[in-house]
Amino acid sequence: MGAVLLRVASGLVAAGAGALAYGMAEATAFTVRRVDVAILPPGQRPIRVLHLSDIHLMPYQRRKLEFLSTLAGLEPDLVINTGDNISAPESIDLLADAWGRLLAVPGVFVFGSNDYALPRFRNPLRYLTGPSTRRVAPPDSLPVAELRAMLSSRGWVDLNERRAVLDIDGRRVAFRGTDDAHLDRDDYSRVAGPDEGAVISVGVTHAPYLRLLDAMTADGVQLIFAGHTHGGQVCVPGVGALVTNCDLDTGRVKGLSRHRAGGNTAWLHVSAGIGTSPYAPYRVACRPEATLLTLVAGA
Repeated sequence: MGAVLLRVASGLVAAGAGALAYGMAEATAFTVRRVDVAILPPGQRPIRVLHLSDIHLMPYQRRKLEFLSTLAGLEPDLVINTGDNISAPESIDLLADAWGRLLAVPGVFVFGSNDYALPRFRNPLRYLTGPSTRRVAPPDSLPVAELRAMLSSRGWVDLNERRAVLDIDGRRVAFRGTDDAHLDRDDYSRVAGPDEGAVISVGVTHAPYLRLLDAMTADGVQLIFAGHTHGGQVCVPGVGALVTNCDLDTGRVKGLSRHRAGGNTAWLHVSAGIGTSPYAPYRVACRPEATLLTLVAGA
């Protein structure tokens, strides 16, 4: 009996090690996902939007940096960055170098918790039990002011509790954004109100909490971008994500979907993200991604 139990235990250990190795390999299987969104008025030329989120960059992540350096070759008209860019102070310059000429493309950004605070070790199993509980703004242990300055100096527009209108390929596009809802830093009332004279109204936030999705949609925003969820990060093949790390349902944990509130309907795009916490460097059935959305004319 002892020998049988030993073989069973050894088998379980081997299976666990194999699963961990697979998950760590998938975490660097970077991909570009492409999707069309029929949202522009009839007769409009397409607008190519690159959505970046949850990079969580550490200085030693060479394969991630190589992937980031290829993204300018997609030649987007607009870049939307939904936060959680860095996990170490030294990552800011590396991030700028990897993006290169992508920073010359019109862009907008908001921040997530890992733009403000260093990641902390947590029991990985807690992630599967529901949203993390730290929803109080932490002290800024990451150089968020330097990150903001780098992005802004290259021309990307800070949308943390701000609105802006940009000329994108000859079209006026209206934007509004909020700071990180997972840390309760959001205040939608500061950016509420109608957009006039724009070809499309876009909302940008890091964490897709329903209170923000409802407010933006009811306010007439037509397309909302978010990240934060990591697409569930550890998914079950044939079942999907187990958690979203917010109050969004698992059926919309990543990709394009519809959101309805206040008699209005908006498109919602949630990025599965490019990285993970350095303390949980694995993904299962959820490859790390950047997304190229092509906005096209509707019927």
